[in-house]
Amino acid sequence: MSQCAEAAAVAATVPGAGMGKAGLRPPMVPRQASFFPPPVPNPFVQQTRMGAARCLQIFFLGIILLPIRALLVALIVLLAWPFATISTACCPEKLTHPITGWRRKISQPVLKILGHAMFFSMGFIVTVKGKVARPTEAPIFVAAPHSTFFDGIACVVAGLPSMVSRNENAQVPLIGRLLRALQPVLVSRVDPDSRKNTINEIVRRATSGGQWPQILVFPEGTCTNRSCLITFKPGAFIPGVPVQPILLRYPNKLDTVTWTWQGYTFIQLCMLTFCQPFTKVEVEFLPVQVPNDEEKSDPILFAGRVRNLMAEALGIPVTDHTYEDCRLMISAGQLTLPMEAGLVEFTKISQKLKLDWDGVRKQLDEYAVIASSSKGGRIGIEEFAEYLKLPVSDVLRQLFALFDRNHDGSIDFREYVIGLAVLCHPANTEDIIQVAFKLFDVDEDGYITEEEFTTILQAALGVPDLDVSGLFKEIAQGDSVSYEEFKSFALKHPEYAKIFTTYLDLQTCHVFSLPKEVPPTPLFASNKVSPENHDESPSDKKDD
Repeated sequence: MSQCAEAAAVAATVPGAGMGKAGLRPPMVPRQASFFPPPVPNPFVQQTRMGAARCLQIFFLGIILLPIRALLVALIVLLAWPFATISTACCPEKLTHPITGWRRKISQPVLKILGHAMFFSMGFIVTVKGKVARPTEAPIFVAAPHSTFFDGIACVVAGLPSMVSRNENAQVPLIGRLLRALQPVLVSRVDPDSRKNTINEIVRRATSGGQWPQILVFPEGTCTNRSCLITFKPGAFIPGVPVQPILLRYPNKLDTVTWTWQGYTFIQLCMLTFCQPFTKVEVEFLPVQVPNDEEKSDPILFAGRVRNLMAEALGIPVTDHTYEDCRLMISAGQLTLPMEAGLVEFTKISQKLKLDWDGVRKQLDEYAVIASSSKGGRIGIEEFAEYLKLPVSDVLRQLFALFDRNHDGSIDFREYVIGLAVLCHPANTEDIIQVAFKLFDVDEDGYITEEEFTTILQAALGVPDLDVSGLFKEIAQGDSVSYEEFKSFALKHPEYAKIFTTYLDLQTCHVFSLPKEVPPTPLFASNKVSPENHDESPSDKKDD
């Protein structure tokens, strides 16, 4: 193997890798399995399609069933309210002690019966599998997949355990009183210490030895379409106590329950569900999962094991999507991109690449500018070249190929974020920027003229007639570019850093490929990057 090939092979194993021959695919940065696209691209969308016959059936059944079921639900809620009032009378909104004594003994059995009656009146046929653990066996239930507000049926089947809920929900008339009867762990949005206080309260109750009711947690933190299990939040696993997983299934031919970020609204789902003859739901209680010593000290490890167990029982994959992906998805929609364009498995990407949400959100704005003219919200080679104000050349194709991780000829937002972090930002250090500036500053006067800028880019991209006047004007505030202007532009546009390092790699590869006994011929005029002594050029030397 030649030294040039060896250098390219070594360079290909690190960010800033060297490029291959013109017209060929470049040596690729190794694809870590953890960066592969998720098996389910978008778990936050549900499209339920109904034919004409199904619509007619719903219409005629709805004429009868909808008013009857709505009336029954309202009646049951009214019947439950006085018992909830008895249970919570003279109790503060945020409980410091569990509700015990005669009030709980009277209200709890009645509320359980009314809970079952309410779901039955809505048309739910519930199948329960497994055995419910006692509070001393498993202080915490974890239910998944969380796909609808009807998942509250798990709370009824489990015996009305406490739930984690927003403080605002407890303020809602009628419904708020019913919620308070469950002795919930309330979360405040205005309290900056709310997350810490919530975790402390869960730990306090879970380690009370059965004095408090069990706690039901939906660890996914948001609704999905049940096609996978997304990342489990660690809150339910921080206490380090045994948990009992609860599986939820809705084995119906027509899905009228799934409530995701894209799909039917709350009212529409209620109406569709009430208009069905019946709706099947399966609630399965898996064996209690006891954490080992390592999992007690690492709740994320415990959460991951429980999630994998539940996914295996459900026969579905796991992904690393989180609620933050939902926020990015909504932002993508506001930027006129397809909403799924914002899904990047944020938590995994941010942890591995040391990114924060604000930074990724800013990159989404930049991505939208590039992809605005393309169909489907993806960047092709033409949009990539137009954004960089450079022609489509071999070097640009090689750079594009490094971003295009699945080799489909386009770059989605996830690939864009990974590419910037893995390829461009490591090559955008102060040292690289200084070297790049010196490379352009041929006459070493501390400024880059348009002629110098054009000469180097023409050589770097292999395009002799390249016109970069538009790009130069974007960097320069006058007739030339100072180092501070160059640095500012490079930091704002890290995509160009990879082009600079690619050019330097090509120069290095050229040097390696020369015979050892022949000194390398300089490629450019004298400067600090490519020093040259014209008086001692190889062509002027004579052998004695």
